[in-house]
Amino acid sequence: MLPERNNDAFSQLKQKLQAIWTSVRDNDTFSHTSVIVPSLSVDQEELSKVQGASFYEERLLFALIRLRNPNARLIYVTSQPVHPDVVDYYLQLLVGVPAAHAKRRLQMVCLYDDSPRALTEKVLERPRVLKRLREWIAEHGPAYLTCYNTTMLERQLALELQVPLNGVDPLLLPLGTKSGSRQTFAEAEVPHPAGFEDLHSEDDIVDALCGLARQRPDIRRAVVKINEGFSGEGNGVFTYPEAKTDPDAVRQSLQALEWSSNQENIKSFLRKYRQMGGIVEEMIEADEVRSPSVQMRIHPDGTAALVSSHEQVLGGKTGQVYLGCRFPSREEYRLMIQEHALRIGEVLSRRGVIGRFGIDFLLTRSGGEPWQANALEINLRMGGTTPPFHALEFLTSGTLNTETGIFCAPTGQEKFYSATDNLKSPAYRGLLPEDLFDIIIRNKIQYQPDSGTGVLFYMIGALSQYGKLGMTCIGNSPEEADELFRRTVALLDRETDTGAHAHGELEPLFDNPVYME
Repeated sequence: MLPERNNDAFSQLKQKLQAIWTSVRDNDTFSHTSVIVPSLSVDQEELSKVQGASFYEERLLFALIRLRNPNARLIYVTSQPVHPDVVDYYLQLLVGVPAAHAKRRLQMVCLYDDSPRALTEKVLERPRVLKRLREWIAEHGPAYLTCYNTTMLERQLALELQVPLNGVDPLLLPLGTKSGSRQTFAEAEVPHPAGFEDLHSEDDIVDALCGLARQRPDIRRAVVKINEGFSGEGNGVFTYPEAKTDPDAVRQSLQALEWSSNQENIKSFLRKYRQMGGIVEEMIEADEVRSPSVQMRIHPDGTAALVSSHEQVLGGKTGQVYLGCRFPSREEYRLMIQEHALRIGEVLSRRGVIGRFGIDFLLTRSGGEPWQANALEINLRMGGTTPPFHALEFLTSGTLNTETGIFCAPTGQEKFYSATDNLKSPAYRGLLPEDLFDIIIRNKIQYQPDSGTGVLFYMIGALSQYGKLGMTCIGNSPEEADELFRRTVALLDRETDTGAHAHGELEPLFDNPVYME
């Protein structure tokens, strides 16, 4: 339990966010400071399964585009240095603002600490860094703190810096665990898979699997999820034995649980399950299966607002790891999942949640029947679909039509994109940022402000060591975005002599199953 004085102090800071948010929204020259600490404050054992995870701190660099406000300042903290060419790459996208002017208002702070710990933890253990941050913040009007996700670490950092946290109060995070999500769906009366939550042991899992089989006699598979797993890495797929309700047979089959990561095993999985708790739920199967998500935001005044919808591309051995996305989701069910998301948002708003979050859905149909939607989980944080959408928003200055779910530039031109943060090849290793920029400039695939189309790259720092990067391909039609995606991958492969079929897991983005029947 937190000391009461800390709760009071955090609540007082939180009250300041409303005035800052209103001023930023209503005045595009409002003088303020954005403090960005893109810490992945999640279970580091789970995070270690994500290749190049340390460079995910670069995913929020699109926020440098906030410097188009000539009176805004931005402080961006990282564990490792960000290549200066990468910073210049984002600053040159500021139409109408000289890059030199923006750079004077930007403070890049590097901790030179690549240890596998949360960035926020590293900041908190450096009193001199905290002192400098407080001094910079004090120089230039009101400020707020933005992080990739929020935990008690980010709460403490907000208190240390004396700025409001632009995100979910960590005390409310149980609402976004796998168990909390199921409880929220029930309260919002949104369909979700049959299952059981608040489980903590192997016996609980076995009992739940047997109970699920009694509810669903024809069930073939179920999913066992750790409460705080992410990107599908904390999910295990269970295949039922012939004796579906026999505890001994189920316990034996549990030893053959399947995971997306080759690093996982039943012993470590059950250990984390005991620590974090989790759920068991049916794995819904049908002739057609889609995995869209809806992004929401609850403003400081408590208003739940739609941000975007996407078709997610999932992969890995169990088909549950996030690989990329398309914007927007399919028209035939877009409004349905948006309506479900708004109901969920209203429940979370009543509980006091503010900030951005995503909701994953499973859409299924068989034999030409209507699509059926089931909500799967709530992510009370930014996610893989956050960088591409907000890059589009900042680059084009456009807005989402919440009635249609379509994004339009100020000219009225509709915008679409295909994106991934998992484009990788062994042949890409060794490419420095300047090599990538040379390739994209020579081949003219960079984002073009005049047309509002092109490619925006991110996680560029991961290229040299891991041969991995992210990109968002923006077009004026779904087909244009898809073609730009394919052309960009082909170009990178040609420049690095990458063999054919090197990106098999991303084939759903190449084959275009979303927009073309």
